[in-house]
Amino acid sequence: MKMKTLGRTGIKVSELCLGSMTWGTQNTAEDGFEQIDRALDAGINFIDTAEMYPVNPVSAETVGRTERIIGLWNEDRNRRSDYILATKHSGEGMMHRREGAPISSDTIPEAIDDSLRRLQTDYIDLYQFHWPNRGSYMFRKNWTFDPSDQDRASTIQNMEDCLGALQREVDRGRIRAFGLSNESAWGTTQWLEAAARTGGPRVATVQNEYSLLCRLYDTDMAEMSMNEDVGLLAFSPLAAGLLTGKYQGGKVPKGSRMDINGDLGGRKTDRVFGAVDAYLDIAKRHGLDPVQMALAWCCTRPFMGSVIFGATTMDQLEVALGTVEVTLPDEVLAEIDTAHRAHPMPY
Repeated sequence: MKMKTLGRTGIKVSELCLGSMTWGTQNTAEDGFEQIDRALDAGINFIDTAEMYPVNPVSAETVGRTERIIGLWNEDRNRRSDYILATKHSGEGMMHRREGAPISSDTIPEAIDDSLRRLQTDYIDLYQFHWPNRGSYMFRKNWTFDPSDQDRASTIQNMEDCLGALQREVDRGRIRAFGLSNESAWGTTQWLEAAARTGGPRVATVQNEYSLLCRLYDTDMAEMSMNEDVGLLAFSPLAAGLLTGKYQGGKVPKGSRMDINGDLGGRKTDRVFGAVDAYLDIAKRHGLDPVQMALAWCCTRPFMGSVIFGATTMDQLEVALGTVEVTLPDEVLAEIDTAHRAHPMPY
């Protein structure tokens, strides 16, 4: 398993990260335990979660359940020092946490208190803001994105206040590093500049959606990453399961994400299945598993920090773990580029 360093923190993580967002809805606590055990045995040392998980669906009854499952594992296995743990503070509008309050210097200590209690640990390695208070163009909002009502001064002031609160948490030893999620190039740069002014923790990572089908990160964000040492933590690298091929031909497997969330959060479009066919064809012609090809391709990207994948079965987990044995030849990479040009932004 290759290892990467999170930004300038010195924290080393595996190039594959175990996602957990289905633990507590689609997966039981026992499933979560089994996945963590297997992932760590395979060389993964990085687990990502969030205070609002699980999803599919997010509900008042289930928020925090995933962190509690990880906490039970921490208590039972006593292996907290064996892995890097990342979690997230929900952004403005998440009504099941703090009545939808925006992220602020007031909410940060409380949110960390709650996560630490559920996770049954005394520190979080990477603490991330799940989405910016000002909103985000992620999750298909790029098609109608309009930042014209943003208040720059209040955004910058909030960043500086939050960094002060985060630094106090670093000083207390409760968090080690700071990351963003669903952020833009402008937003990330402002966080970096605010940290330089205030002495607060420097952004180490940005967790945004990225896959063969979703490549918004390839331009401005990629340039920011390479120049500022801020790595991408890619979520949905299999495009919510589309790139496995299991939804081709109108199939909707029982219990799958499409069975629960019919349009896959806006990813199910008229053009997406043709794009998936193009990538499945490349994998087939080169004797590659499509899941491993999709994950391995993400790992080749120069700005990649770690690729976050999730599994609802142990068979799926085993396939994903096999990615570490896959090296994509130049011919495959060239064909992927051709397919991307033919099927850009399918959702």
